[in-house]
Amino acid sequence: MTKDEPMSAPSEKRAAGETVDFGYERVAPKAKADRVRAVFDSVADRYDVMNDVMSLGIHRLWKRFTLGQTGLKPGQRALDVAGGTGDIATGLARQVGPTGQVVLSDINAAMLGHGRDRLLDAGFARSVECVLANAERLPFADASFHCVTIGFGLRNITDKAAALRSMYRVLKPGGQLLILEFSTPVAPGLKPVYDLYSFKVLPMLGRLIASDADSYRYLAESIRTFPDQGTLSGMMREAGFEGCKHHNLSGGIVALHQGWRY
Repeated sequence: MTKDEPMSAPSEKRAAGETVDFGYERVAPKAKADRVRAVFDSVADRYDVMNDVMSLGIHRLWKRFTLGQTGLKPGQRALDVAGGTGDIATGLARQVGPTGQVVLSDINAAMLGHGRDRLLDAGFARSVECVLANAERLPFADASFHCVTIGFGLRNITDKAAALRSMYRVLKPGGQLLILEFSTPVAPGLKPVYDLYSFKVLPMLGRLIASDADSYRYLAESIRTFPDQGTLSGMMREAGFEGCKHHNLSGGIVALHQGWRY
């Protein structure tokens, strides 16, 4: 059920000395990939529990809304990129049914292992394939999928533009990309409360529940350095997507972006 793909060299040559964000730090691209991998190695065992605790369970509603926008039909093919422990992939598998196929991909073997176990427990061993893959260089043929999803994963990718182009390439004409990601609060008065929660409460929860405050401090920082709603829509258009739009959820704490390959 699991296919391991080699992690090849970066898809684009970078200028000597170029750096990328890792939270509020600037690091070499290779260093970011290694450090992100270490973050998720550290939290994989408690990842789902922490999601429930830190969002008060609301992440389930965000993902349910995302699944409601896929338009998938029985027998179609879907790809969940950076799908981690497989909760979105499980929903996709229910939508495409036993005659369809879902591919769950992630660059982190520990997270992918948890996703594989969840899908097996849910009875989707035959209709779901798990692939260890880098989102910047997806190892799938052109025009392979009717729908591609990525939930809370784009933020951690080193070369986001390359990942968007890769996801566009594997979509069939008429297919859509759904990006569920933390974003910029738009509700009046929400930002200071959200900042207080992110930088004080989240690391404390990480320390108490996952024995790892630093990884959840990185989470808060990575959200602040991620493109806002308008910027991400522009990046999607640059990658070739059309009809781009977004839905603000929970006052903009999270946004669902949609774009189509026509």
